[in-house]
Amino acid sequence: MFAAYVMVTVVTIVATAGIVLADFTGAGFVLANSAEVGLSPSWIPLLGWLKAAGAVGLLLGLLGVPLVGLAAAAGLVLFFVGAVVAHVRARVFHNIVFPGGYLALAIGSFTLAAVQ
Repeated sequence: MFAAYVMVTVVTIVATAGIVLADFTGAGFVLANSAEVGLSPSWIPLLGWLKAAGAVGLLLGLLGVPLVGLAAAAGLVLFFVGAVVAHVRARVFHNIVFPGGYLALAIGSFTLAAVQ
């Protein structure tokens, strides 16, 4: 079970770090997506920092601070639930698979961290 926890959590960290990089560099798809769901571009850096904190917390969990890892995973679950809700409220379904995928990774990380 520990191997699954490490594998899923590392994938979650890498995926989250990738989208954080896209947030911080102002990638076009990030700006377009945020506009579609009605999110002001001024919120993107803050949301990027929240995701970055989640990725760092997951890494700390892997490095021996399990409660921080669990809290980070829970925070990412809540974050990406909010992202999915924003897509549903705005009726933007053509790319909902992306926040849904991040949500699935966060749920996996949370679940596996909780049983460690």
